[in-house]
Amino acid sequence: MATAEIGCVGTVTRTATGIALAEIPDPEMTTRLAQTHVIMELIGECDGTSAALAELLAQLDITADRPFACRVRKIHPATVDASQLDLERMMGKSIHGKVSLQSPEMEFRALFTDNRCFLGRVLYTIDRGSYAYRNPQRRAFFHPGVMMPLMARTMVNLTHVRPGELLCDPFCGTGGMLLETELMGVRSIGSDYDPEMLAGCRKNLPDGAYVRADATQMPYPDSCFDAVATDLPYGQSTTIGADSLDYLYVESLKEIRRILKKGGKAVVVTHRDIRHLAEDLFEISGYYEQRVHKSLTRRILVLS
Repeated sequence: MATAEIGCVGTVTRTATGIALAEIPDPEMTTRLAQTHVIMELIGECDGTSAALAELLAQLDITADRPFACRVRKIHPATVDASQLDLERMMGKSIHGKVSLQSPEMEFRALFTDNRCFLGRVLYTIDRGSYAYRNPQRRAFFHPGVMMPLMARTMVNLTHVRPGELLCDPFCGTGGMLLETELMGVRSIGSDYDPEMLAGCRKNLPDGAYVRADATQMPYPDSCFDAVATDLPYGQSTTIGADSLDYLYVESLKEIRRILKKGGKAVVVTHRDIRHLAEDLFEISGYYEQRVHKSLTRRILVLS
């Protein structure tokens, strides 16, 4: 899922354990990613040995125009024949410039994985602490069982929606998806059948756009949304207008297909595998499972 999320900002060309290589036209856009920790500009690649890294650094003859630090990370099953500290010291001696371990303005990083070494310059480090700070329990309105912000951001990213485009969440609940779109500069509209959830959503996002609506009969024109991201009701402590969850799932998928623009993506989350319900309406471009706790596993569908 982390690799698929990168698709919202670029094209993944290759993967190895713990990393993905991608062509990204605007690297600054990577700061919207939730499943990625660090974004680097790839400088070079070699075999996963200390000698190969030393040879690569000699060939590159790197000069740093600002104080820098070097970091090494070994990702299992890396078997590099030197300690992390020795490798970092070797890198620091091989790069021309001033080393500053306390207050570096640049960071060069070597990642050892799958018997290869990837050398890069760090561009951005994702502030994952901001997701923890946005814990749903800190919101004006809280309801148990809501999706955490990091996962909500991932769901929005998997739609490939761009800033300024319009996203719909037809089961908006307490507004987790909509809060993420607001931070990303994406326009959004939320709807829900449960008036209590809708009132709570308004408390969490006073300036948001909402409507009380049955997801099986949405009050929107055809092909009006660039993307859809939603967490379908699981039946536990939820209010639905349909006679059954099966009917709700089928009819809401039909409506999502109707309101989605051609070429747009929908990401739907539920507690069970509904690919057999979706495959007649969409192309299934991604399917992922996330174990939440003993009695709940999320199934995430990316539909095109």
